[in-house]
Amino acid sequence: MQAQQPKGHDSYNPNLEEVTNQKTRTSSFHKERVASDRELQPLPRPLDPLGLSPSLSVQQNIAYILGALTAGGGTMGYVRTGSVPSIAAGVTVGLLYGLGGYRVQTRQPYGVELALLASVILGGSSIPRAIRLRKPVPVALSLISLFGLYTFGKAFRKTV
Repeated sequence: MQAQQPKGHDSYNPNLEEVTNQKTRTSSFHKERVASDRELQPLPRPLDPLGLSPSLSVQQNIAYILGALTAGGGTMGYVRTGSVPSIAAGVTVGLLYGLGGYRVQTRQPYGVELALLASVILGGSSIPRAIRLRKPVPVALSLISLFGLYTFGKAFRKTV
């Protein structure tokens, strides 16, 4: 007597069943391997609850932009009024921001601290003048320094 063939099949091949089982085992192994590879990769961390903490590349860009603004503003102050203190302070603070941005970019120590120092110096000189005089330039410099104090102060707190 012959073995009964499954319905719908012209010929029954037991080797075909074995090949199918091997493919199933291989594909399930592959799925497990892919899943285990995903588990090894670190998950992206949220920036902070509000999403406001800047990454390193954003910090360096902010430092470069603030450096260009302060150095350019000091240079413009010198060109318009001939004020040597404007160019000296503007270029010095701009260089501090630029050096801080470069050190953040190259992952050297004290990059955030230099940018924070530049913000403290700028704020220490411009905020009292903005309160006293209420003129546009000291107010703009005060806003720049407050932005830098917030940005680099928050980054500094995360490193400590």
